[in-house]
Amino acid sequence: MTMDTNALLSVHDLTISFLSSGIEKEIIHNISFELYKNEILGIVGESGSGKSVSTLAVMGLLPKRISKITNGSIVFNGKNLVHLPAKELQKIRGNDISMIFQEPMSSLNPSMRCGRQVEEILLQHTSLSKKEAKAETISLFEKVKLPSPNRIYAAYPHEISGGQKQRVMIAMAIACKPKILIADEPTTALDVTVQKDIILLLKLLQTEEAMSIIFISHDLSLVSEIADRVLVMYKGDIVEQGKTSDIFHEPQHTYTKALLSSKPSLDVRLKRLPTIKDFMEGTPKSEMVSDAQRQMNHKKLYSKAPLLEVINLEKEYISKSGWFSKPETFKAVNAVSFKLYEGETLGLVGESGCGKSTLANAILQLDKATSGEILYHGADITKLNSSAVSKLRKDIQIIFQDPYASLNPRIPIGKAIMEPMKVHHIGVSDKERKEMVLELLQKVGLDESFFDRYPHEFSGGQRQRIGIARAIALQPKLIVCDESVSALDISVQAQVLNLLNDLKENFGFTYIFISHDLAVVKYMSDQLVVMNHGQIEEMDDADKIYSNPQREYTKKLIHAIPKGL
Repeated sequence: MTMDTNALLSVHDLTISFLSSGIEKEIIHNISFELYKNEILGIVGESGSGKSVSTLAVMGLLPKRISKITNGSIVFNGKNLVHLPAKELQKIRGNDISMIFQEPMSSLNPSMRCGRQVEEILLQHTSLSKKEAKAETISLFEKVKLPSPNRIYAAYPHEISGGQKQRVMIAMAIACKPKILIADEPTTALDVTVQKDIILLLKLLQTEEAMSIIFISHDLSLVSEIADRVLVMYKGDIVEQGKTSDIFHEPQHTYTKALLSSKPSLDVRLKRLPTIKDFMEGTPKSEMVSDAQRQMNHKKLYSKAPLLEVINLEKEYISKSGWFSKPETFKAVNAVSFKLYEGETLGLVGESGCGKSTLANAILQLDKATSGEILYHGADITKLNSSAVSKLRKDIQIIFQDPYASLNPRIPIGKAIMEPMKVHHIGVSDKERKEMVLELLQKVGLDESFFDRYPHEFSGGQRQRIGIARAIALQPKLIVCDESVSALDISVQAQVLNLLNDLKENFGFTYIFISHDLAVVKYMSDQLVVMNHGQIEEMDDADKIYSNPQREYTKKLIHAIPKGL
């Protein structure tokens, strides 16, 4: 491939190696691509495909001691960035080429006010005075459509929402009017409506500022909504690149086809989601669940008494903003009622702050409800004493959103799974418990050899499987899945969703499945509860709600789902 002289950025035969235990391993293999003026280029692939590493190389941000560019060139404005001295590269970084990182909370300084962090960039790269830099920062906050720019200027990162933090990051990235903006997974784990807003904002800024954007994601449907061209990466190679419409409608490579098929469809309900592995091995299955099968299953499900009944549940929080101000009450959950049946998956959707997790915490008795009843097998669990609640923990379990944060980094995963089993007297000896855990690891698709390994040695998908193994080790009746697949790659997500459904079939589990990803919730759920501002906005059969939503809020959520071209 010859370099295109009309390109704003030209990457040619780029090869990157990382050093691990003294051994040099090549992870990016001779990749070449161009970025043109006033263009949005999408880079798609799973974790480990090399998409972020390639763009970090463009920024000159590869970790110095453990990585090196062994071949190739990165040409910007006629300069090869690979051989550019650090001082010259620093002038380009943040000024001509800027980046929005995936996780704004870890990218923003928690001890600095948001406004000051943007000001710092302006003072470093421009000749503006402090007063001018402040005015420019507030103007940038208006440009990225932040509500109350003056308030956010003075706020610390923890005082604003995830979507607002991402907008602060975008303001910081465009502060010096860069020619190239690299957006690395800028909408991961954001609500579907916030995600849509960020996509529209980036498109608008790109048009207004005439800059070029490299948009990185594992979601091909999402990329298709913003990119002019797409390149698909797999295991350090570019396997396909071309116009977005061509890649989306006529994918040539098996991996691209797999990425498109691994996401749950809104139109058809498959018994099992095809995974990347299925496609690469040439065995994708797509058995459909018919309406008749679904109705027959529901008839059986709803003929019994409910396993759990929530009646007029409320949860109030009291906030006090100052010494002499009156305390204010805020209803996070407001008069919520529903029934959950044994063997059912109840989907719970809504934007951040709608009360989903607060409701789940009340059911789990992690946070006491202010009023109302929660009947489990007909008994009100809100009135249980602490020892009865401890016994209930065995029956009602949770799979957390972040499995790494919920695992002790100092305890091998085998012991982490055995610990609660010991507390709840499952198994008569450690030997028996170990055998049970080894069997469990196999059930969740992990190897027995993982028993003595530590959490940091596993990928995100593997850690989520460990979280599932720990939850099912107590042989519960009800499992709350709280955003448990939201941060996973689409293909890993497909594997985990298949696993949850297999376990439900084999062990008769009942799930409350919480997520902001409506396509995933529809795939998993029998009934669906849509929450908004602490109240139930709409509740019905999942397929019925998707095909014919009754409320404007539900319509807005469904409209915001990335559906591809």
